[in-house]
Amino acid sequence: MENSERLGVGIVGAGFMANFHVTSWTGVRDADVVAVQSPRAESAQALADHCRELRVGDARAYTDLRELVRDPRVDAVWVVAPNHARLAVIETIAQEVMSGRASLVGVAVEKPLGRTLAEARRLLELVERAGLRHAYLENQVYAPAVTRGHELVWARGAAAAGSPYLARCAEEHSGPHAAWFWDGTRQGGGVLSDMMCHSIEAGRYLLTPPGADQSDWLTPVAVSAQIASLKWSRKRHAAQLAERFGGAVDYTRRPAEDYAHATITFRNGDGDEAVIEATTSWSYVGPGLRLTFELLGPEYSMSASTLSTEAQLFLSREIRSPEGEDLVEKQGAEQGLLPVVSDEAMTYGYTTENRVVTADFLAGRQPRESLKHGVEVTELMMAAYLSAETGQTVRFPMTGLDGFVPQVAQGTWRPGQA
Repeated sequence: MENSERLGVGIVGAGFMANFHVTSWTGVRDADVVAVQSPRAESAQALADHCRELRVGDARAYTDLRELVRDPRVDAVWVVAPNHARLAVIETIAQEVMSGRASLVGVAVEKPLGRTLAEARRLLELVERAGLRHAYLENQVYAPAVTRGHELVWARGAAAAGSPYLARCAEEHSGPHAAWFWDGTRQGGGVLSDMMCHSIEAGRYLLTPPGADQSDWLTPVAVSAQIASLKWSRKRHAAQLAERFGGAVDYTRRPAEDYAHATITFRNGDGDEAVIEATTSWSYVGPGLRLTFELLGPEYSMSASTLSTEAQLFLSREIRSPEGEDLVEKQGAEQGLLPVVSDEAMTYGYTTENRVVTADFLAGRQPRESLKHGVEVTELMMAAYLSAETGQTVRFPMTGLDGFVPQVAQGTWRPGQA
């Protein structure tokens, strides 16, 4: 590394999530964002300017990924590119490192790791072959309410009464910002692919004792799931989507699910049964993004919700405010009693995630949340899609998921059909 005391980070992607990561960097002390890349020059430059405005790094804007990876100031790469571009990005990074044209210590990849299990496995294989340390960017397992609740439950509850047996995790909002998210063939599915990765991994984390690896503690036994298009396939709302995205999204012809629920059963390290109930929705109507977590054990429970905020704002019907997201992500109203999430990057876990991964890369450690976890989460999501399509419970161990592509990702799924 050019500077062994600070990590130089390059960010690949310049959309909504990349901006969220840059915003979180104000809480990261041992790293600077020194480069950003997007095929669109104006997007790359805008994100680089944002880095300088926040004083989180003197970022150079690139349109060529290879130039970013070869930049001697870049020690590690955060891959926040869209789902359909992610594997190609990792292939390029691995090629540059293995050829000796680039020198990196690690790569961090946003969720979901792959649109299929085969894609996720291939991505991990490339990173390991290049000899890079790796992090799976699952922010919710770093959210302060989740990590503190997890610590206390296991120290005070599980220590006295036994391990927890049920985790309920949900992520709900009104729908994504960009058109490609709504396209199952590019995104890899609908809300299950987009957001259930969060709920599954948060549940696995909560059910696993501190210091243990969820991969070792939890063995999957069965997955049962359902998906539906409850709102956005209705004629009126499909027309709204089409208008919002200039005709690029047509849910009358090629819908994706806007609701998904999965029940995942495990055998834990004590030999007991443990269950995750994961729910995700793009059809939620409320103040904005809602993340909820519950953990239940024999004589205890904990719960958290991002909309149970410390601050609230009331605006009467006499005030007409323009639409915005200044109170909460995916804000759904500008009147009434409204929750205010004062630091979204911290509340949702991005700040701690990036601080921890940065420290691990600097110290030469493999981050705890690795791409192997991303592969396991992808496998559980594919099992959920298969269960929803067949109407049957998927039981582990099983073979054949590597070659499975959900109907939603093929563009052949129709709501109301098993």
